[in-house]
Amino acid sequence: MNMEKGQKVRVRRLRDQLPANMVSKIKQNPVGTVEEFKLVDGKGIGLVVKFDDSFCTWFFEDELEPA
Repeated sequence: MNMEKGQKVRVRRLRDQLPANMVSKIKQNPVGTVEEFKLVDGKGIGLVVKFDDSFCTWFFEDELEPA
């Protein structure tokens, strides 16, 4: 799956534990826009996603799907 900057995506699962307030925001509105890419663990690629309420965090590609 190849994602691009500016693409709308939906969070389909959460791989890591996140604070309860972040999980709540994501569950209320799971669709956001890919803002940039992030190198993680020295070999993986993460995607920074910005949501409508200006909340922003990163995800692994397998946690997202096109919206």
